[in-house]
Amino acid sequence: MPRQNPSQVKQLVDSLEAASKRGKREGKRTFSCRKSTFAVAGSDNISVDSWKFMDWDYKRADLPTYARGLFTTTLKDGTPEIAVRGYDKFFNVDEVNSTRWRNVETNTCGPYELSVKENGCIIFISGLEDETLLVCSKHSTGARQDTDMSHAQAGEKWIERHVTSVGKTVKDLAKELRRMNVTAVGELCDDSFEEHVLAYDEAASGIYLHGINFNLPEFATFPASEVHAFADKWGFKKANFLVYDDIQSVKKFLEACAETGTWDGRETEGFVIRCQMSEGGTGPYRDWFFKYKFEEPYLMYRQWRECTKAVISNKVPKIKKHQKVTEEYLTYARRQFAKDPKLAKLYNQNHGIIALREGFLKERGVKGSELISMESEGDAKEVTKNVVLVTVASLGCGKTTVALALAKLFGWGHVQNDNIPKQKNKPKKFALDVTNQLSSYPVVIADRNNHQMRERKQIMDDVSPVIPDAQFVALHYVHEPKQQLLPSIREITRSRVLERGDNHQTIRAGTKNSEDIIGIMEGFLHRFEGVDTDRSPDNDFDNALHSSYPRLMERIPTSQEMDDAIDSAMRNYHVQLDLSQGYETKKGTKNNNKKAEEKGKPTPEALAKQIEYFCISIPTQEVLSVLHSLFPSNTSPEKARMYHQLINSRRVQPTFHVTLIHKAAKKDLSQIWEKYTGQYIHKMKEQPESDANITPTLAPARVRLERLVWDHRIMTFVARIMPADDQDQADLPCANPVPHVTVGTVAPEVKPKESNDLLKRWLDVGSGGETGIWEAEIPGVKVVQGSVGLVMSRK
Repeated sequence: MPRQNPSQVKQLVDSLEAASKRGKREGKRTFSCRKSTFAVAGSDNISVDSWKFMDWDYKRADLPTYARGLFTTTLKDGTPEIAVRGYDKFFNVDEVNSTRWRNVETNTCGPYELSVKENGCIIFISGLEDETLLVCSKHSTGARQDTDMSHAQAGEKWIERHVTSVGKTVKDLAKELRRMNVTAVGELCDDSFEEHVLAYDEAASGIYLHGINFNLPEFATFPASEVHAFADKWGFKKANFLVYDDIQSVKKFLEACAETGTWDGRETEGFVIRCQMSEGGTGPYRDWFFKYKFEEPYLMYRQWRECTKAVISNKVPKIKKHQKVTEEYLTYARRQFAKDPKLAKLYNQNHGIIALREGFLKERGVKGSELISMESEGDAKEVTKNVVLVTVASLGCGKTTVALALAKLFGWGHVQNDNIPKQKNKPKKFALDVTNQLSSYPVVIADRNNHQMRERKQIMDDVSPVIPDAQFVALHYVHEPKQQLLPSIREITRSRVLERGDNHQTIRAGTKNSEDIIGIMEGFLHRFEGVDTDRSPDNDFDNALHSSYPRLMERIPTSQEMDDAIDSAMRNYHVQLDLSQGYETKKGTKNNNKKAEEKGKPTPEALAKQIEYFCISIPTQEVLSVLHSLFPSNTSPEKARMYHQLINSRRVQPTFHVTLIHKAAKKDLSQIWEKYTGQYIHKMKEQPESDANITPTLAPARVRLERLVWDHRIMTFVARIMPADDQDQADLPCANPVPHVTVGTVAPEVKPKESNDLLKRWLDVGSGGETGIWEAEIPGVKVVQGSVGLVMSRK
């Protein structure tokens, strides 16, 4: 059995101590944890320290440990020791980047052990130096302050029942766990102590042992077969598990079970999947868990519970799904409370929840899963209006572009906060405009950053009294874990904001100093609070628009339709600047509308001097589709290493283009530069006055993607520029020796222009062997439609 390394444990404890002493003034750039000390009853004056991170911190990349449930102590000789070690925090499928199916398929290997997710409270069990058995819940141990029994105390009683059933003692268990240097992890399921959502009768109650973890800083755990053997030996109940060798079989099994929310004839919350994971799928592998939670009938039962408590408290219940059957259930609940008023008080104490639900189902003569199947068609008709789509974003994320695209696709309303003039109660005016538009549109997009919970609460609190049945869905631009995502977010959003200059209602990047603009953007990034549906107000958001409200839209648009809508939003939208409101110049003076008119607008010739480069823009989705097709699951790890690195580090470009000529080449290739510049000036002069702020499209184009070439720094497509149906190929000259589409680079300091260097080496020495260059030919003919445009300088 692996033993603890005192120096490693000390280093861990020192890091946790430092994190526990951080104050709020240090902001959200770093993590903090809460330390709680507990005296262990019945021990030789031993105390343990519990360390608790906030749930959202587990998505960070810089924690000293990811154990969710960690207790440390000090031996008599002063040596620090891990007393209890829970699992590393694991996430639901698609909850974080690592649990997206594509990454699970790429980065994990079997065997895959699927254990039923029991519905109780977690219990940790270990042995201390003096052979005392330590029993903890997630973050505490021992008696509670009030008279009620704690989870740990309830666990102690069950442990004694379990071990005595096989002729052993609690002290025997403590000695064995200490000898093994492990923590036994179980789920306490006892409806007589505390009810959750799924039922456990007397025979099914007890502690279901589902894990044995080594008491080490890094996560290492026993396979399920050995956990079962230990449970048999010590009298614990066992969490059922299945084993699959490949991830596709796992996915197929889980999706089949999710259709009814049951397995083996029993309703369940879902499965925990245990496997081996490697960053990038190239090793070394380590123990890793993720979970697959069933939405139904579990979510319906939880909604019934929360709605019932609302009714008891004389509040309006929030019914998100299963409207008709939930109202029928609440009618039944009110009848029962009228017959016996004591039931309501017990219900608020988490007793009688399951009996009330089962009574309703018995009266209906169906199971919960059957009820969902029966009412799905009728329930799907319920929500067809009064849906508010709340953007959660920061500056430059593209929230308005996406909002305009959605409005175009579905005919929805759109309220843009930036268009509302400064006033005393601007947030309430924003909410009022949303409610007004809901009278004309089934869905209204509340286009504001809403990057903090207080903003999301404000829009919900101001809309709901006016429209009680309003439903809210978050359009969430993910920023966390910040340590991993912010570098690329900064790079992309700064480029967008600085390039658009003064073409924005409030952020005047062309007038103000760029450092000031970047400071404003940094403020938003540091204040950003991601959506957390485990707490208010975000727990009032629905999970997904179409699955929550399938009758709200007739069909899901195709990828091409979505690309076209985005393209339209980017090309046809321009802001109307209200210069009468005034704005700050670099010197701090104010310009009004009259002065702006006197100064005059820049001419097309003057604007042409700000052009950075000309390019052919091509649809993002089509490029990504080709890219992903070149790396099937059976691709060798060596060949796929760069691809996985770009995908997992989010270093694939957000948009794609073929550079025709950069301003750096305009002296050497003046004919090409002047050709495109002349087309731009001509197009600008042809545009109506109302479109003066819109960058014109110069010409249509077609691009053939021929092969993919990459090394350890950069990946790029070799491209061929093809004529559109009505023009000659010579009309689209390219300054680069090999036209190309850069896919991504390994780091911000590696610039896309290195594609030229890579392709020159590729032409000189080829690929494979010791060249360090890889290539993949694209099968068939892949031609994509594009358009010739330009990008302005950030200055």
